[in-house]
Amino acid sequence: MNHDNIVQVRNIEKHFGDKIAVQGVSFAIKKGEIFGLLGPNGAGKTTILKMITTLLRQDAGKILLNGFDTLAQSRFARQQFSVTGQTAAVDEDLSARENLMIFGKLNGLTGAVARNRAIELLTDFDLLHSADQTLATFSGGMRRRLDLAVSLIGKPAILFLDEPTTGLDPRTRTQMWQAIQKLVAQGSTVLLTTQYLEEADHLADRIALIDHGRMIAIGTPSQLKQQVGGLQLRLEVADLKQVTQAQTIIQDVLAASVHVDERTLTALLDDSGMSVVSQILNQLQTAGIAMNNFAVKTPSLDDVFLKMTVGKN
Repeated sequence: MNHDNIVQVRNIEKHFGDKIAVQGVSFAIKKGEIFGLLGPNGAGKTTILKMITTLLRQDAGKILLNGFDTLAQSRFARQQFSVTGQTAAVDEDLSARENLMIFGKLNGLTGAVARNRAIELLTDFDLLHSADQTLATFSGGMRRRLDLAVSLIGKPAILFLDEPTTGLDPRTRTQMWQAIQKLVAQGSTVLLTTQYLEEADHLADRIALIDHGRMIAIGTPSQLKQQVGGLQLRLEVADLKQVTQAQTIIQDVLAASVHVDERTLTALLDDSGMSVVSQILNQLQTAGIAMNNFAVKTPSLDDVFLKMTVGKN
């Protein structure tokens, strides 16, 4: 067994009646890593997470958390992690501080340690000024920050986050990102499910792309982007009537297809890269085709996501 891998998922499957929800998914997560499960709605991300967190039994395969088998040693496996979802399991009639104190004691902290840990988390999540108000006064963003704070009270070795920033405003989302990164800096390991490509790109050390219950790709964000292709050429033609002519010129030079969206043309460049770009620019200029925008950029995770999931349905 590789002791660096704190989470090991080996060839797991899950069926609901005749429907195969998850098929042949395997990955390992190293200690101190942020690992992203990325995929469209209904791809199987939450089903995978439920199996890892012992809420569902897998029909085949093996899952180890810190060396403990989730089926054969479920009680010990459950002691290795904390999980937070999209809704908080907190008491509405109590304050944020009281909720954190209760969860601290449930996690085996003594009164003084629980009190200090509550203050530390309230500070981290910008909730100290509201610490003694009942939760009825809390906004959605404050509730979500408290939910994450509750899940961190026992400093879990492994933290599972199921779409933790869904529906949050940008400021609160950034606070959540900072909190997750601080936790990892203190030695925790995080598995994050998300639909937000920006979030996966920003946070995750590695990403597994899930679609229709299968793993399509796994790697660092930059490795996944390289799988799509090298650089991407994007230009906007000034005159709509000249789009077809511009498309033909680019296709002839690249010997590759060009995506057209109204006046915007997009194409992937091969290894010859910038030398063909100047050739395209010269030919467009010779043909008298004016452009509003012209850019060469690396593909985004959006490009990865679209290429690997669209058209496979």
